[in-house]
Amino acid sequence: MDWIVNLPRTTLEQWAVLAAVVDAGGFAQAAAGLNRSQSAVSYSVARLQEALGLALLAVEGRKSVLTSEGESLLARARALIKDFDTLESLARSLKKGWESELTLVVDAAFPRSRLLGIIAELQTTCPGTQIQLSDVVLSGAEQAIIEGVGDLVVTSRVPAGHLGDWILDVDFVAVARPDHALFQLGRDLTTDDLVRHVQAVVRDSGTSHPRDEGWLGAQRRFTVSSMDASLATIVAGLAYAWLPEHMLGELLQNGELRRLPMVSGASRKVSLHIVPVHPEALGPAARAATAAFRR
Repeated sequence: MDWIVNLPRTTLEQWAVLAAVVDAGGFAQAAAGLNRSQSAVSYSVARLQEALGLALLAVEGRKSVLTSEGESLLARARALIKDFDTLESLARSLKKGWESELTLVVDAAFPRSRLLGIIAELQTTCPGTQIQLSDVVLSGAEQAIIEGVGDLVVTSRVPAGHLGDWILDVDFVAVARPDHALFQLGRDLTTDDLVRHVQAVVRDSGTSHPRDEGWLGAQRRFTVSSMDASLATIVAGLAYAWLPEHMLGELLQNGELRRLPMVSGASRKVSLHIVPVHPEALGPAARAATAAFRR
């Protein structure tokens, strides 16, 4: 025999049980979460430690905690558990054909008409797939990727460790109603001019690392929960804001809104990317959606 296969002495299930014990805070809690007896959970961890010849857990008071060796090994094992979960998800997807559900998480800056066109295309291409759509603002898209929420995410920032494809640039322009006090100054505006007036700011939908991107530090700010609410605030004459140019077409053309005359910074460009959250497990509906966004 010119080759040798070294069969593992431990199983992925044993590592998953150990992770459950650590995450749940004890054997009894893990047993309840895994729907197993406590003795079965204890036996699985004992066999794992026996196979390795290492103590992975140590008792401190009434709690079992990882040893330094256990901490190092479990960190590697978690990656394998995640990979195996992805593998099984892919198998389920292949067995079913089209996915039963597709979750899209889309930055609110993405053009609404284009998004609705993509949804319509998907309803024709994969009619048996239920499409779940979530709008997010600023870091909400990044958080969805990091936490593994959804299948495809359209984001302005691609988190480290993930890959995405550029799909389009969105131009944000500074606007206000024609009768806004800023226009009465009769000259190009500076930051000092703007901070004396109310700026409408869209609240970050992310909770882990929220951002105040675009806020100038105005003495008064009007915080809203969506781009549409921000636009309504501007049309009502209550504030100024930077908004996606694709939302403003008719309002600028008919004079309901005007671009603010700025010394600099009157517009800024935001690049949007599409990121597959679990690229190894993309089903046909997710691939069709990715192609539609790329077009």
